[in-house]
Parts: sequence; C-alpha cells; structure tokens
Amino acid sequence: MAFTAKDVADLRAKTGAGMMDCKNALKETDGDIEKAIDVLREKGLAKAAKKAGRTAAEGVVLAYSDDNGATVLVEVNSETDFVAKNEKFRDLVLGVAKTVAANDPATVEELQEMTMVGKDETVAAAFQEAVLSIGENMQIRRFVRVTDPAVTYIHGGGSVGVIVTFDAPAEVVGADAFIEMGKNVAMQVAAMSPEYVRQSEIPAEELAKLRNITIESALNTPDSLPRPILNKVISKAIEDGLLSEADLAAYEAEKNNKFLFNFLSKEAVAAFAGVAVSFKETFLGDMIFNKAVEGRIAKQLKEICLEDQTYVKDDKYNVKGYVDSVAKELGVSIAIKSFYRYAKGEGIEKRNDDFAAEIASMVK
Repeated sequence: MAFTAKDVADLRAKTGAGMMDCKNALKETDGDIEKAIDVLREKGLAKAAKKAGRTAAEGVVLAYSDDNGATVLVEVNSETDFVAKNEKFRDLVLGVAKTVAANDPATVEELQEMTMVGKDETVAAAFQEAVLSIGENMQIRRFVRVTDPAVTYIHGGGSVGVIVTFDAPAEVVGADAFIEMGKNVAMQVAAMSPEYVRQSEIPAEELAKLRNITIESALNTPDSLPRPILNKVISKAIEDGLLSEADLAAYEAEKNNKFLFNFLSKEAVAAFAGVAVSFKETFLGDMIFNKAVEGRIAKQLKEICLEDQTYVKDDKYNVKGYVDSVAKELGVSIAIKSFYRYAKGEGIEKRNDDFAAEIASMVK
C-alpha cells in the first residue's frame, strides 16, 4: 500500500512522533496508519497514540434532557466557528436534539427523514433551509440517546460534551448530592478522556495487544529497563563490540550514574535496544522483567479506565472511590454504568485555506 506526505502528516498529528520516524513506520506497515501507530508505540516514539486525532472541524456539541427521561448528546458541524455561535445554528442543533429525544432514531439517515420537533418539515429540509439562509454547509455528525439515570456536562460552549449514566435508585437521582457527583464524574471524563468504565470491559484481544506493545516498548527504550536487565543488555553489547571507544569510556566513567544515558550516544542506545529485542524470549521468562511490564500495564489501565483514574478534584480518591463515598452519604448503592464523550470535530481534518497561495496563483 502506498502512502503520501499527507499520511505522514496525519500520523505525526496523531502520535507526536518525528517526521522520519513516521515515514519509516509507514514504510514498515505498507502505509497502514493504524499499524504504524502501533509500531511507533512499540518503539517508544509515539507520544499520544491513544488519542483520537486532530480536532479541526467547527460546530457544537449539545446536551438535552426531556421530561420523559431521555437524555441526548448530539454533535453538529459547521464550516466556521463564527457560524457555530450563530443563534439560528444553535436553535437548529437544539431542534435536532429534541427530535432525537422524542423519536429515538437509530441512525443519522433515519433522523434526517423525521419531522423536526417544532416544525412542519423534516430534519433534512430544515438543514437545507439553514444552509441557504446562513450560507454555510452544516451536517449532523453523531448522536446518542439514553434513558438510564444520567448527568451531562458541556465544556467550552460546546467544544466537548459528556453524558454519564448510572445504576442508582430512583429516589436519589434528583438529589443535589447525586447531581453534583454526576457532574463531577462527567467533568472527569471531559478532562481525562478515559476509554472504558472499568477493566472488566476491556476485550481480551485489546489486553493482549496492550501487553505486547508494552513489552516491545520496554525493549526498545533500554533506559527504562530494570537495572538488572539493563546490566545484562549492556554487558552483551560490550561483549559483541557494539560500542564505540567514546561510548565505552563514557560508560566506564558514568556506569553508576542514574543519568548514564545522558552521556551515551544515540548509536549506543540503539545498540542496547537491538540487544534487548534480540533477547526478548529470554526476558519474557525473567521475573524482574515481567514485574516491570505488569507495572507499566497497570499504570496504563489506570489511565484508560474511568473508575481507576485518580479523581482530579480530590486525589485521595480514585473515581470509583469518590462515587462510593457519595453513595455512602446517601445511604444507597451507586455505580457508573456508561459514558459518552464527544469532542467537537474530533478526527475531522479542517480545510486549510492558503489565501496567499491562492492569490499568487491568480496573478501568474
């Protein structure tokens, strides 16, 4: 599969890795961006591979709850931020949310054929009219509708929206303490962008993939290896004559320094990584190495699972502990059931108009 300069740029935006690293990863994976992300993560080069992508499109994320127990989160995109702040546009988005709440459509296409709440025309017709009136393209991107007890949070005027649903007794759902707790959890989701509620929800294949990537990353970043493992790697590299005289001298002078790698060349670090990778099967049977890998995995799971994340407003709790503390005060049992997080324009590449180039082309 061939790849383009745009693919390299996209991979850079998604991972934060260097241009040549991205190019080499795409070469290695025949242009498959998702596989290239995994390659960069394994090599310890991706800084933000789990992140969702560039947020570039404009529009708004809006939350709405009706009197019948339905709660809706909807994202509608526009071409410019100026239009996204337009009152007519906001009213249109609210109409979409009300229509979703009232009719429970399964898809955007089904929603577009429904009569807009408060109007005598379909959602599609209302959008056509708005496009002609406002003069900009607008599209419904996605929505979710829930009927479980839910609390919503909208950040930055609609840049991020969150719904969190709970298993909770009906008698506490309207209580101020429950609503405050739900809002705090929703804010946590908005800020920390977890992927799962709890570890038990992670598919076995994803856990296996996470473990494999963590192992490869550890081997490819030798400075992070446990010292007994690193000493074996260094000894083998020296034995095989893989270090330059300068690196050998630096190692002898600084081998007891915890900042040893600051004194070694990139070539020496690469040689250590090569040795570590070549002894992968041996290290997999090493208790010290496996303990380090499990520690890294546990840290990553704590970051991607909402219940295990440190509660941002009070770090003596994790999120589950915070919810449990509120439940205890209310004298009931409460559990997070699900969450939905929409970031405006997430994963959509915004058109980049180069007006200088356009004018230059016109005067040629």
